[in-house]
Amino acid sequence: MKKQGFTLIELMVVVVIIGILAAVAVPKLFGMIAKSKASEVGPAAGTYVKLQDAYISESNNAGAWNLIGYKKPASTNFEYTGSIADDGTVSLAAADASKEAVWKGVNTVGMNDCTPNNCTWQLDIAADAGNGAKYKATNGDASLTPTFDKIGQGE
Repeated sequence: MKKQGFTLIELMVVVVIIGILAAVAVPKLFGMIAKSKASEVGPAAGTYVKLQDAYISESNNAGAWNLIGYKKPASTNFEYTGSIADDGTVSLAAADASKEAVWKGVNTVGMNDCTPNNCTWQLDIAADAGNGAKYKATNGDASLTPTFDKIGQGE
């Protein structure tokens, strides 16, 4: 009678190969999870810039979130804040002088090297020579959001 099946050595080799693959894949997986959590900050800031630019083209002032129609995104990964008081406006020259962030997102969960409440993504606004606004983006972690610095620069 011929017995069929795998030997113990063959099974052990398969288990070792699976262990090696898992050791390589798991750290990459956690990095991708952090990137996916951080990916919400770019579109949230981009929406803010588009609405603020539309408001500035009409009033020549930067407006508060509710004036420009921006709603704080519902998020479990970030807390979003703005520095312009509700229903308030700020002249772009004053915004340039104050150096306050008109839009800010702070992580509420850990993401790779960003411990909770430790990394800040923000937009500062200033007057532009062409009667508009220019934005300075500060990237909380460039490894998670490499293109955040380009938000509001028309690129």
